[in-house]
Amino acid sequence: MNAANADVIVIGAGIVGAACVYALAREKLRVTVVEAGLIGGGAAAAGMGHVVVMDDSPAQFALTHYSQQCWREIIEDLTKDCEYEACGTLWVAADDEEMEAVRHKQDGYQRHGVAAERLDPTALAGAEPHLRPGLAGGLRVPGDFVIYPPCVARWLIERARDHGAEVRLGVSVREITGDGCRLSDGTLLSVPTVVIATGARAPELTPGLPLRPRKGHLIITDRYPDFIHHQLIELGYLKSAAAVAGDSVAFNVQPRITGQLLLGSSRQYDDATCEVDMVLLRKMIARAQEYMPALASLSAIRIWTGFRDATPDKLPMIGPWPGQDHLYLATGHEGLGITMCLGTAQLLTDHILGRDSAIPREPYLPSRLVSGGKP
Repeated sequence: MNAANADVIVIGAGIVGAACVYALAREKLRVTVVEAGLIGGGAAAAGMGHVVVMDDSPAQFALTHYSQQCWREIIEDLTKDCEYEACGTLWVAADDEEMEAVRHKQDGYQRHGVAAERLDPTALAGAEPHLRPGLAGGLRVPGDFVIYPPCVARWLIERARDHGAEVRLGVSVREITGDGCRLSDGTLLSVPTVVIATGARAPELTPGLPLRPRKGHLIITDRYPDFIHHQLIELGYLKSAAAVAGDSVAFNVQPRITGQLLLGSSRQYDDATCEVDMVLLRKMIARAQEYMPALASLSAIRIWTGFRDATPDKLPMIGPWPGQDHLYLATGHEGLGITMCLGTAQLLTDHILGRDSAIPREPYLPSRLVSGGKP
C-alpha cells in the first residue's frame, strides 16, 4: 500500500503508536506508520512494562481498567519474547497512615470489580521475605502483570501488517500540513487523518501542546530468580508520581521473567539530557534499600534513562487537536503509556470512526487543555 492512498498516517511506532496502528488496521482502514527510529525503541524500551490499574482519579481508573481488559484479549496470542509475567502488584504500606490509604484503595477497587487483597505485616513478610521488618502491610492486586514493551510493540505492528498496514522506518516527519504531513526529505503525504503518537517529542510537531518531558532512571540487575514475586511499589509512589515540581524518587521494583530485577523509580523535570544523574540515582537506590535492604547485595548490569510525556492534569491527550480537524493526538500518558496503550488506541479509533466508546472519552480530549478550544 502506498502512503499516498492511506486513510490514516500514524507518526510514531512506540507502544502507543503501535497499538493505534493495530486498532485502526483491524477496522480495515488503510494505515501507514512512520517512525524515525526503531519500533518500540523510545519510551517503550526505557519503561518497566507494568500493566496496572491506577486510581489517582476516576478518569485514570477508567482508562487503566479498560485498557487492562483490552490487554487480556491479546495476552494468549503474544509471542514468548513479549515476556508476559502474571506477577500482580503489591502496594507496600510503611505506616498506619498508609494502611488507611490501602483500605481506601481496596474499597475503590472492589467497588469496580478489581480484585484486591489487604495484607497484614505477617502476610506481607510471607509474600515478600526480602522486605524489611516493621512495615505496616500492603495491598495485593493479583490482576496486574508485566510485559516487555519493545517486543509487544513489534508484535502489534506485525499483526497490523497482517491487516494491510504499511510501515516506514527510518523516516521522520518535518511538519504537519493542512492535508497531511511533510517528511524530512520534502515528500508531502496527503491523507485525511494524521495521528501523532510520538510521546515526549509530540510538541515538535504541534506547537503549543501542553506537554513536558519527565526524565526517569532505571536499573536492571543480574539474574536472581525468585528474589521477589510481585511488582513492588511503595504507597508513597503515588505522591511522587503526582508531584508537579522538583525531583522525586520512590521504591518500585519489578521481577522479570529472566530472573532479573528492574529497579526504579525517579522523576525529573527540566533535564533534557540522557545522562545518568548520579545524585538522584543514589537517592533512588537508597530509597529502595530502605524497603528492601537485601538489594544492596545484588549486582547491577545496566543503568539508563528515558522520558515520560506529562500533561498538567496527569491524563493523556486522546482525540482531535482543536483547530485542525484532521489531526489527532495519542500522547501525554507519562508513566502509564504501556498500561493505557490499547485502551487509548480503541478510544482513538472509535473517535475517528464516529462511534461510541466503551468508556467516556471526554476526560482525555486535548481540547480540555487549550484556551478557547484552540492551541
